[in-house]
Amino acid sequence: MKYISTRGKAPTLSFDDVLLTGLARDGGLYLPETWPHFGAADLTAMKTLSYRDLAVKVMAPFVEGAVDLEDLKAIVDGAYSCFDTDEVAPLVKLGENEYVLELFHGPTLAFKDVALQFLGRMFDHVLTKRSAKLTIAGATSGDTGSAAIEACRDRDNIEIFIMHPNGLVSEVQRRQMTTVLSDNVHNIALEGNFDDCQNTVKDLFADTEFRDRVHLSAVNSINWARIMAQVVYYFWAGLKAGAPDTPVAFSVPTGNFGNIFAGFVAMKMGLPVSQFVIGSNANDILIRFIESGRMEARGVVATSSPSMDIQISSNFERFMFELLDRDSDALNTAMADFKAKGSYAVTPAFMDTLKGLVDGERFDDAATAKIIGDVYRESGYLLDTHSAIGVGAARARRWDTSVPMVILATAHPAKFPDAVKAAAGVHPELPAHLADLYQREERNQILPNSYEAVKGYIERTLQARGKL
Repeated sequence: MKYISTRGKAPTLSFDDVLLTGLARDGGLYLPETWPHFGAADLTAMKTLSYRDLAVKVMAPFVEGAVDLEDLKAIVDGAYSCFDTDEVAPLVKLGENEYVLELFHGPTLAFKDVALQFLGRMFDHVLTKRSAKLTIAGATSGDTGSAAIEACRDRDNIEIFIMHPNGLVSEVQRRQMTTVLSDNVHNIALEGNFDDCQNTVKDLFADTEFRDRVHLSAVNSINWARIMAQVVYYFWAGLKAGAPDTPVAFSVPTGNFGNIFAGFVAMKMGLPVSQFVIGSNANDILIRFIESGRMEARGVVATSSPSMDIQISSNFERFMFELLDRDSDALNTAMADFKAKGSYAVTPAFMDTLKGLVDGERFDDAATAKIIGDVYRESGYLLDTHSAIGVGAARARRWDTSVPMVILATAHPAKFPDAVKAAAGVHPELPAHLADLYQREERNQILPNSYEAVKGYIERTLQARGKL
């Protein structure tokens, strides 16, 4: 399997090179040259597989020629051995033909664990094989950071730098990052919003001299391996909900579009999907795009669902590339407009294709709280603020109630205890392994929203660690 950049001007790479490269050198995002495909008979046979065996089956074509099958199995086994259920992602019935896919059973209680526990071990495997070192730079709106840190902590081959917007993540999210005192973990609280953090990461990758000197790579969903590992749970949920005998619909609370793009990949690979629903908070750039055909960034608003407090959905570029029939020139024009003007528009034909597959709805904090309270009173099921938006969007925008609807529950309610208690009257308790989180020592570095400040901090830290 070979990989190409959405921008069309970067070298074609193998999986292991894409893993270590992260963002393509032309500023684009890597995708497989071709999509593997499973027929109906394949899908039927896959229904009986465990999550781990299904993960190997789904991901094997993407790593072909770079990672041996036995090594892939060992990496998958290690990744999911730290989850609190052998199912990894249980599918729970919520209503009539309505299911919640619980993606929060990993060590940091968020869906990011599903991909990042895999990614950390895959990094280790490839780096050990090459006798190489890596510097990871990442931006987080709340959950990616803690999951990436947990996956990469104490690994000799990796130094990890994670930026979060100072004061704009929940206390649990912050503490899950800042209380990891491993020598190779470096937390940066940036004086800005998530988009500022993400733009700084992109600037680090664009600085090719720095990038090469520190051996920079990414854990954000700009790294293809993140998306690849997330594709698995769409197959898992779809097959449990009735595929391939029936199509399945998915509702996804999303800001950066990486999670929902993984579902699109599963569809390209043969999973019958009738509809994707986007759930958004007040930072509704994706919903506005669905309504208008115009992608336009605005200021970020702080909400009770901070992981979606985003106005630049970087993974939408991959989706757009596919809907443009992989026309890099058309994509580059749109991306240039967005960089220069903060907006771009697409053709009516593009929107017709999009609207045949995707719908969405936005919810402010008051509406989100009402969903949490209503669902708890109806069923006794406690949702976090992000998953509640997924439920609300599914119920508002579902096209066909005869089609099973799977809603992605992306975080444990205990990650947002104050908002959940205010909405449902119940205080969600942290699991035992995090029970003392509020008593743990914190460590992080507050930096101004400045590329040079972040770059200088990384250089000084690596020098002090003997890694530069």
